[in-house]
Parts: sequence; C-alpha cells; structure tokens
Amino acid sequence: MKSSLLIANWKMYKTVEESASFARLLTERLRGWWNPEEVGLVVAPTAVAIFKLAQSLADGGVQLAAQNMDLGTEGAFTGALSAYLLHEAGARLVILGHSERRRYFAETDALVAEKVEAAWHAGLTPVVCIGETESERDRGETQTVLDRQLAAILKKPLGSSHPLIIAYEPVWAIGTGRVAQNQDVGQLAHLIRRWLDQVQAPAAVPILYGGSVNPENLAGFLSLDDVDGALIGGASLSLDHVVSMVKVAMGARQTDTSIAKG
Repeated sequence: MKSSLLIANWKMYKTVEESASFARLLTERLRGWWNPEEVGLVVAPTAVAIFKLAQSLADGGVQLAAQNMDLGTEGAFTGALSAYLLHEAGARLVILGHSERRRYFAETDALVAEKVEAAWHAGLTPVVCIGETESERDRGETQTVLDRQLAAILKKPLGSSHPLIIAYEPVWAIGTGRVAQNQDVGQLAHLIRRWLDQVQAPAAVPILYGGSVNPENLAGFLSLDDVDGALIGGASLSLDHVVSMVKVAMGARQTDTSIAKG
C-alpha cells in the first residue's frame, strides 16, 4: 500500500497576501479529515511568499517547495537565490528542471544535475521534472529523451541522504488541457522506476505525473502501479480544486487499503 504526494506549483501567480490567505483557508478546510502521512501535500509559491507561508503553515502538515534555485551558497550574484537561502526561508523541497525553465531560461541537463547536488547539500529534496516535447513525441523519441534526462541526475547509487522525487511532465500536456493516456503514463513511470532500480534508489522514491492534472483525472493516474502522485499547475490555483484533489487522493488510498485487505 503506497502513500500519495500532491505538489501544487503556483508558478508566477498569487501575491504574498493572496498566498498567505490561501494557506490559511486551506489549513481550515483540511482540518479534521486529512492525514498528511497518507497523502502528502506540498505548495510551491513564488519565492517572495515562501517565508510568510512557512509561518502560516507551521505545524499544519503542508510542506513548502521553491519553484527553482540558483547554484552557490552566497556571494556577489545579483538576484540569485541559493538552496541555502530557500531552506532558511522555510522551503523543504525545490522543483528543478521544469520544462519552462529548460525552454525559457535555457537550463540544460547538466545544470539541472548540478542543482540537484546543491539541493541535497542544503537539505532540500529535489523534485526533478523530465518530459518530452510534442515534436520529440511525434518522432518516437520519448524514451530517448527520458533516458538522457535521467542519466544526467542518476549517475551514482542514491542513499537516504539523497532524497529525490521524479515528476514526469510531457511538455505538450503542460497548461494545454491535453492529458497523456493512463496507459502511456503507466509505461513511462515503469521505465523511470527501472532507472531508479539501476542506481539502487530507495523503493520509496516517488514518481509523479504532471500535465493538465485536475480533480476529474487525478484518480486515474493514482491508480497506476508506478505513479505515486501529481505535480499540479493551473488547477492548484483554486482552493476548491486543491481540496477536491486531496479528497480524491485520500479516497484512492482507502480503495487501495480495501483491496489489500480483501
């Protein structure tokens, strides 16, 4: 029986006050029925809101992630935010290698790998995004792309001191309303799991799916053997949607429990 993990990536939305208000209301709506040990919930606000949300969410079970980070610890790097600074602000996870960072900020596989190492050094859990573009998919290169992106970060055995989360996000499905078929996601998640096994990663390394995830399609993804949760974009901006998706995940886990007992 597996637990589930939901990560809400707010991207460049919500002011500091809007983020704090959302966090307070979310805590109230989850109180009394949500079990964070069964369904983990992470919010990734803009960097300017992390510190305030760390105060709003203290001891509530909802964790915080940064949406990106820069290399180094400190120094004369105007505008940069190191893993160390993000951890001090209250983040415990960091999203790395998102397709928007790769596309608009020219981040390479090698840079993502460096950031993963820096995140570990600072005590952050990296959430590494991988996925193919529409043209790569049409050319039948999905597995080749995933192999290349995974090879960059999985170069050595992973131990308990190297926590990791992998998010498979086909670029063509992010923010487009197009959703990958469950069968395809299941096959690719299994491919990722084989990669993790090759580097002796702990069996508990979560594999998430991302790409136009919403309350209506989440249960289908959670039903897949090698999918442990979701990285959610646009739908996570709605409080009602987030609460609904936590309920879906809790229901899916209860169904798994019933099956296991049966």
